[in-house]
Amino acid sequence: MFPLEIETLARLLIDEARGRSLRLVTAESCTGGLVAGAICAIPGASDVFERGFVTYTNRAKSEMLGVPGDLIADHGAVSEPVARMMAEGALRESNGHVAVAITGVAGPGGGSPLKPVGTVHFAVARANRSVVHRHERFLGDTREAVQLAAIVMALEMLREAVT
Repeated sequence: MFPLEIETLARLLIDEARGRSLRLVTAESCTGGLVAGAICAIPGASDVFERGFVTYTNRAKSEMLGVPGDLIADHGAVSEPVARMMAEGALRESNGHVAVAITGVAGPGGGSPLKPVGTVHFAVARANRSVVHRHERFLGDTREAVQLAAIVMALEMLREAVT
């Protein structure tokens, strides 16, 4: 279902999380649950995958993850503060140990000069650690290319947080 690179990263992530008895959580906007899907496509994912939040709208980010509406209004949904709050909220609203959040502009429309298509913010939260943020600009020419690149980055960031 997913490209070999994504399948391999998901398999490695599951093995590493299982070895450390860590439960994983996803909070996704522009990827619409694809990171959770990539993890759950691997046999044995139930050993480590706790839950996934698909918070595509601003309202969902607020209601499900506790991201303040004022923060979204001030910075926009595609921003570092919102990604960080999404990751923290995913941990708070779950029984997980490590959470990744993704919010971005997958395209082909919806971009702006300040946040062009391919702009994606990631955050990883782990209990008793600082939230890690990354801002990427993927240059894929299709929505699928941006989403696939975002899945790879999210899985890599989760692996870094697990180890």
